[in-house]
Amino acid sequence: MPQPLNNIRIVDLSRILAGPLASMMLADFGADVLKVESPSGDETRSWCPPVTPDGTSTYFTALNRNKRSVVVDFNNPDDLAALMTHIRKADVVIENFRPGVLTKFGLGYEQLRTLNPTLIYCSISGFGDRHGAHLPGFDLLVQALGGLMSITGEPDGPPSKVGVALVDVLAAQNAISGILLALREREQSGEGQQVRISLLTSLLAGLTNQACGTLATGEPPARLGNAHPSIAPYETFNTADGVLAVGVGNDRQFASLMGELRLQDLVRDARFATNALRVKHRQELKVLIEEALQSRTAAEWQGQLMSAGVPAGKVNSVLEAIEFAGSLGLEPVVAITDESNGRTTRHIANPIGLSRTPARYTRVPPELGEHQNLLCTADTIHHSNQANKGNR
Repeated sequence: MPQPLNNIRIVDLSRILAGPLASMMLADFGADVLKVESPSGDETRSWCPPVTPDGTSTYFTALNRNKRSVVVDFNNPDDLAALMTHIRKADVVIENFRPGVLTKFGLGYEQLRTLNPTLIYCSISGFGDRHGAHLPGFDLLVQALGGLMSITGEPDGPPSKVGVALVDVLAAQNAISGILLALREREQSGEGQQVRISLLTSLLAGLTNQACGTLATGEPPARLGNAHPSIAPYETFNTADGVLAVGVGNDRQFASLMGELRLQDLVRDARFATNALRVKHRQELKVLIEEALQSRTAAEWQGQLMSAGVPAGKVNSVLEAIEFAGSLGLEPVVAITDESNGRTTRHIANPIGLSRTPARYTRVPPELGEHQNLLCTADTIHHSNQANKGNR
């Protein structure tokens, strides 16, 4: 059965995370993605450890399945001419260069829309293409300037980044949505358009209630560790052997939690009678809850509280999280085998589940310039051969 994005051709000029993640997610559902790399390759090819059993960077592997790779030197006119033949037939171009850079090579949106008026051109930048065009778009920098670090970490500790490049991931999801919206609109108008995504605005939109609260009060939120600014108890607690997350969202769940902890009297305690009061007295409540939790392990409490209708779970490692998803029948891991050489890589599956046209996994992440025959210039083949010698 055809996939949703069959016959959609994407020329992916992006590298590192946001752009490659977006194109990979689209490729999983049938888009034909041509990954265009410089002679030295996507930077993440050298971001290691860790590496896969065949020595490939796991960072690169995580973002580049279901694609073909060609090498293009933007300073080489023959390479550019060969690339233009693909762009002329493409439905989508994705790029995440600093605004203005690609225009120097004739690859800016206004230039390419003349070549291909139906082209969807997705630009991902750090801080937009106006007054922030000169700023480097690194996830860490955006987490800092975008306010996320100010609300992440313990109240008496320093600001902290989250444990993954979350802003890049948010931007990738927004890029996917923007591309699909533009493709849908093209069906009606017959015209292409530019999709603009910035890491900063992706983060601000992702701050949701925290950003809305700031707009309403004029006061920036503070770091609360793992606590919730508007709900209590809704945070992590120490148990006999580890850390347990408890998410109480209403009075009924609070009463159930107190019953399981044998703290029923606290339900009638004036300090904890409503959620607003529990938020006000959260520290006093946390002390009482943690004292009660010392009698059992985090896993034991997870089972008991979940059975009682109280959302609770021990803090898993990433490995434990993958195993947990597998135990629920979610099939979080897929394996792809390259039939030409037997090389197999394991990946986290695409999280979007379609009942009739699910994601497919057909290509392992490509070697640099592996599909160079798609470009018909001697120079690009030479670049590919030289690059492959250094990357095998």
